[in-house]
Amino acid sequence: MGALDGLRVIDATTVVMGPYATRLLADQGAEVLKVEPPGGDVMRRAGQGGAMFAQLNRNKRGVMLDLKAPAGQAALRRLAAGADVLVHNMRPDAAGRLGLNRAALSAVNPQLIVAAAVGYGSDGPYAGRPAYDDLIQAASGLADIIGRASGTGEPAYVPLTLSDRVVGIHLAQAVTAALLQRERTGEAAEIEVPMFETFADLVLGDHLGGLAFDPPRGGPHYARLISRQRRPYRTRDGYIAVLLYTDAHWRAFFRALGREAELEADPRLRDHAARLANIDHAYGLVGAALAERGTAEWLGVLEPLDIPVAPVNDIAALLQDPHLRAVGYWREIPLPEGGVLRGPAPVGRWSGKDAAPLHPPPPLQSEAVDWSRDRDSREGARQGEQA
Repeated sequence: MGALDGLRVIDATTVVMGPYATRLLADQGAEVLKVEPPGGDVMRRAGQGGAMFAQLNRNKRGVMLDLKAPAGQAALRRLAAGADVLVHNMRPDAAGRLGLNRAALSAVNPQLIVAAAVGYGSDGPYAGRPAYDDLIQAASGLADIIGRASGTGEPAYVPLTLSDRVVGIHLAQAVTAALLQRERTGEAAEIEVPMFETFADLVLGDHLGGLAFDPPRGGPHYARLISRQRRPYRTRDGYIAVLLYTDAHWRAFFRALGREAELEADPRLRDHAARLANIDHAYGLVGAALAERGTAEWLGVLEPLDIPVAPVNDIAALLQDPHLRAVGYWREIPLPEGGVLRGPAPVGRWSGKDAAPLHPPPPLQSEAVDWSRDRDSREGARQGEQA
């Protein structure tokens, strides 16, 4: 029994962003039905053994429908009649042709919320263009910022499907907001969540800088974040992450070095504003000092001083991380074909709720799904349980 227990979601999305959003809903208790085209979601064939597909689509049921065929569209309408939400990531024109919009589906279910994840807002000149994570990282300014921070000047991508997942979180939040709106007003909304605009907000939140004002109060970019000296620091035997942020952090660090007088004497280190104006110099001193001792020694020195510090883990190290193990982060899901799927627990904790079992991703199948119970009977049962 999760927070979204009883909610029925049709997931007509593919690749990463949409499936990630609907997995968040499934992890919170929603009954999510993944609708795949003939041949399945392309992510079934991506990565080692379809690992990304499995992680993105756990806790879901599945059905294969050819939405380009009349029979597939009819089957979708039957499902929509008993659903609360339909999520898709098709371009507006394609969604209209396939009947995946409120105009087409309100006749069978006026209470159905339709959420569309699109590349670019439908009112702009980029509407309908293809959009993938790499393109959005580039268009939003992130790739350029990484090039500036690296010192090479060459734009680069973050090696994550970062914009897909960030926008996926926004998509899931928009769905839950629409559910609350429907509960309060009876109105079932049609939602559009665009990748470009949503991810640009994330980038500009840090880097719009003085261009946020008219007239400008300075140029773009947050100097600390694009400093070439902001990086995992080399130690005598590895690497370590250290962030000296407050005045107290800087004093404690230089005291541990036995160089507190140097901190007081250097006007470039005097306070936060001075350090920000001379960030390469300030972080350069930190990097040079950290290179003189080993990683474990620095962890032993800095942690008791409450200076923010962390080891630089690789992916394999996370599997053995003592904190992740202690909080039950890693969950194992038995797979029908044998073995287990290892992945993270659902995000967050709910008071009074035990951890629910997780279920494997759905097989690619064309078996019908019985969503014959109508909404009135479900609502009546739910109200009876609450009473």
